[in-house]
Amino acid sequence: MTKSQRQHQGPAPDSGSVAIPNDREAIERVQQAIVQAVEQHNYPKAAVFAIRLSLHEAIANAFGHGHKNLPATVPVKVTYRVTDQKVTLAVQDQGPGFDPHRVPDPTLDENLEVPSGRGLMLMRAYMTRVEYNGDGTRLELEYQKPA
Repeated sequence: MTKSQRQHQGPAPDSGSVAIPNDREAIERVQQAIVQAVEQHNYPKAAVFAIRLSLHEAIANAFGHGHKNLPATVPVKVTYRVTDQKVTLAVQDQGPGFDPHRVPDPTLDENLEVPSGRGLMLMRAYMTRVEYNGDGTRLELEYQKPA
């Protein structure tokens, strides 16, 4: 969806919750709606980039890891709330869950060739808060707007 197409649809809602299948266009629509809401609250470009990248990684991990053995039609739930001070995102998968503390640190020499853990590392670097629920099926991300 282009910026001009979004403008004709009116302002994006400041909050929402949607179940999306593992479909590139559906994922892109959700990401664009959230980015538009963030932009409407005048977040700096660097913040918009950080939020979009973190959301992309969270959704990719939910489908790629959480739903690894599930059909593409099984949805992931994305919830968001955007205010002038912060952005709160949640991504919940329907997989068996995992322990995020057991994900290897991709910056350690012995893990440089290991292909996992980079998305989680990026989310932790860009977001103010990154938390999983007890069984590792729901990720909550928060970005505090710089003062």
